[in-house]
Amino acid sequence: MLSIQRDCPSIEDQPYELVERKGVGHPDTMCDAMAERMSRYYSLHCLKEFGGVAHHWFDKVTLYGGGAEIDYGRGELTSPYRVKVFGKAAYRVGDVEIPVQDIMFRAASDTLSEVTTGFDPGRHLVVELGVVDHQGSGRRASRYQPAGPQDLIPLRSTGLVSNDTNLLHGYAPLSRLENVVLELERLVNGSDFKQRHRDSGWDVKVFGSRRDNAFSLVVNMPFLAARIESMDQYWARKATIQRELEEFVASQGIQDFRMLMNATDRNGRPYLTALGSVADTGDVGVVGRGNRVNGLITPMRPMSIEAPAGKNPLDHTGKIYNVMAMRLARQVHETFGGPAQVHIFTSKEAPLERPDEVVVTTPQGDEPAIEALVDAAVAGTADLTVELIETGIALW
Repeated sequence: MLSIQRDCPSIEDQPYELVERKGVGHPDTMCDAMAERMSRYYSLHCLKEFGGVAHHWFDKVTLYGGGAEIDYGRGELTSPYRVKVFGKAAYRVGDVEIPVQDIMFRAASDTLSEVTTGFDPGRHLVVELGVVDHQGSGRRASRYQPAGPQDLIPLRSTGLVSNDTNLLHGYAPLSRLENVVLELERLVNGSDFKQRHRDSGWDVKVFGSRRDNAFSLVVNMPFLAARIESMDQYWARKATIQRELEEFVASQGIQDFRMLMNATDRNGRPYLTALGSVADTGDVGVVGRGNRVNGLITPMRPMSIEAPAGKNPLDHTGKIYNVMAMRLARQVHETFGGPAQVHIFTSKEAPLERPDEVVVTTPQGDEPAIEALVDAAVAGTADLTVELIETGIALW
């Protein structure tokens, strides 16, 4: 199962690097967050009512945005966000109904309320279901149509197998560029920043490139139209925020950099939204088109294109091993030093605690110590499932 490779060059030694992060108010990130919350809420409902989790997946969530009237001093949503949920799930356990529509609406509402300003779910949200309970080939009849609680899976059940064939990847540590891109978005969409800058929107995108030790950063951040009265005020507020962001970048130890903020206003058009996202004006979001599990889009790194959000947390290795690979790489790096990569491959029906292949790339660490870390990680799949359901793990 385990193999160890020693050739693991650092991304910092490469002459060029490119990174992106789609912020929490970006339509794609919204979809990831909604899908994962749908899975959590569904699982928690099943556990509370039946003592186990019905099989499900909600990883095909799409958002097609609303319409808005936007002008200086005014931003109003005139057409609601529409969220479509495609997937499979049980609608009842025996004769007891699972309120799937209500669970999906509540998950979408809670998510969007956190990453917009002024969102009113009663007026601004429509959720449409494309969720079926059809049985799959070779599956037992109770998988999506359980006859009773005995057909559901309790937490920490043994003997579970992989629901799919997957390959996943994780690495550590983050580079200087990756860290600053990630932390810039977290800063802008953090509670302290939003308290200081109540006119700032949520659909933040951060791009970064590095040529040797020279950094270039692009930050896109909308303003709330209702709180910007003129183009002059827009320019002044943008300048204030950009200075704060540049000071933050410098505080991270990066001195040779340039920053471009809101590139769209170079044509004289301010970046204004009604609720803080381009989803206000019809932009579309889809699960899996944005950040990887570590919160970044990293085309210069090996990475999995698996979309984990909304997948079944009990046995879908595209979700479980995705988190595991990232955490294991971080643990290898923190334990032995140097850059680390972890690749995990598993085939359908393989036992969860015995993936087909685990490849650890690290320049240091003896084999028994690395093997002990890997064994502990794969033995903890049940703990990871519990955390995904009960606490939640950000997968974007």
